[in-house]
Amino acid sequence: MWTTVQAAEESSRPLNPRPPVPRPGRHRKPMTAPKTPKHKTCNWKKALLTILTVVVLLGILVTAGYFIKVLVDSKYFFCKRSVRFIPIDQACDGKDDCAGAEDEITCVSSFTVNTTFPVRLTSSRNVLQVYSRGSGWRSVCSDEWTTQHTETACKQLGYTNKPQSTNVRVDTLVSSLKIGPFTAVRSGTASTPIHQATIDRSVCRSGSVISLSCSDCGRLGSSERIVGGTDALIEDWPWQVSLQQGGQHTCGGSLVSPRWVVTAAHCFSGSKKALSRWRVVSGRTYMTTVGGSYVDRIIVNGDYNPAQNDYDIALMRLSSPITVGENRKPVCLPPKAFGLAAGANMAVTGWGYLEEDGKVSPSLQKAQIPLIDRSVCSSPAVYGSSITRNMICAGFLEGKVDACQGDSGGPLVHLSSSQWRLVGVVSWGVGCAREGRPGVYCHVEEMLNWIQTVMEKNP
Repeated sequence: MWTTVQAAEESSRPLNPRPPVPRPGRHRKPMTAPKTPKHKTCNWKKALLTILTVVVLLGILVTAGYFIKVLVDSKYFFCKRSVRFIPIDQACDGKDDCAGAEDEITCVSSFTVNTTFPVRLTSSRNVLQVYSRGSGWRSVCSDEWTTQHTETACKQLGYTNKPQSTNVRVDTLVSSLKIGPFTAVRSGTASTPIHQATIDRSVCRSGSVISLSCSDCGRLGSSERIVGGTDALIEDWPWQVSLQQGGQHTCGGSLVSPRWVVTAAHCFSGSKKALSRWRVVSGRTYMTTVGGSYVDRIIVNGDYNPAQNDYDIALMRLSSPITVGENRKPVCLPPKAFGLAAGANMAVTGWGYLEEDGKVSPSLQKAQIPLIDRSVCSSPAVYGSSITRNMICAGFLEGKVDACQGDSGGPLVHLSSSQWRLVGVVSWGVGCAREGRPGVYCHVEEMLNWIQTVMEKNP
């Protein structure tokens, strides 16, 4: 009986009871209040503030990381293979401190020319000439010349952009070129190196020779501190670059192609031989250490004589080409036998000292100076026998305007036929802007064979 009653009581309970139904008139309160526009605006502002904070922190970290890297690079050399740092002074010291001599491979090297680069331009008319041991230099006739020949010849000469050729009548050339010797391209040789594609001629059948314009180098719109100079804009001197070692401006330089910089050999004396220490900053009017191009070659003229400052020229190859534009553009190399007369107007630019024993200028400076006759500069009253055929002088014998420390390696340029040409490289002098002691520059025209050979052998 007890069992029956108990079963009846249990069966009267539902197995899945339903939730109680609220009574009419009573409502459950919401767990959260509905969001109003004001609350949404506050949340949006908080999110924006968070994003801005993160961006600022990232910016600070990146900036700090950059300057830490610059500081480390200025003190240490990183051995990638052995994954360790060594003091920077141990790099390029002639001893192998890294696995695989890594610290001795990435160093300044030297190169001495023992051959003649077989293609050149000569005179202010840019007449194309080719060389062979048997016949020497010969002007190229316009006979059978094609557009493809123009491209091939310009490619051999280095920086090429929109190459063009024109015919120049032989009877309008300077006397030394009128009588030859001459040569002409053979048919079917458009892609053959020009010096290998020619055959000698006693005269040009067309009566004209080829003049080349290989790029838009040195062409600008309308265009001095250097001691006695004035402020300049990089847009007017876009080939000017700053060579920096450990984040410090050390020398100037000149872009002669999107990847090559001409500068002075003496900039790499002493312990300045590790490539990792150098950066090339381009396209800036005001001195800055931010950015800059890495360098994978520094080649000093093998004949450089530090005691006499002779053959004071070097080339730097950038790890990747710069983008040519308004603020970055190569200057033209001069042709052989450019024929500049004493008194010709030159321009020198740089961030060097504003006065002797002064400080580096924060902004680019320019100065207009004349070319000084070689006989005057090499006279006993000026520099005497210290002036070699590889040097030229420019400035004023009375002083007042001159390049100075920090301008070394920078450009001395001349404007001719709407193109600026690199005539000299800032090399040496006694003091800055002293009376009777003008600036001395490496003579680029005498270095053309070396420059073009180095560029050809290190494409």
